[in-house]
Amino acid sequence: MASLVTRLVLAMVVIAGTLMFGNVRVSAQCGGSIPQLVAQCSQFVKKEGPQIPPSSGCCSAVKAADVPCVCALVTPAIEKIISMEKVVYVARTCGVTVKPGTKCGSYTVPPKRLI
Repeated sequence: MASLVTRLVLAMVVIAGTLMFGNVRVSAQCGGSIPQLVAQCSQFVKKEGPQIPPSSGCCSAVKAADVPCVCALVTPAIEKIISMEKVVYVARTCGVTVKPGTKCGSYTVPPKRLI
């Protein structure tokens, strides 16, 4: 389950980057779920702006994503436009477990904060 979560988080990052950079090869390489993730979730993981809860459409895309190739595709360019902290927040808010210590690009997922 943890590896699925890691893939989902990374998929969101790559998907947002794919939409913003128009990289069709990444979309084809990682499956058809990337366009859906970008369309539904990009507004929730942008660096600019406050952290806001994702929509139900975004959560559906996150939960349905099949993104085993995404971890290796997170680049510094993607990290310049996507907040990795927000990616983890969105995944966790959608009920996806993200294992602490997971590497997403240069970002290491911290332990979940208890409120």
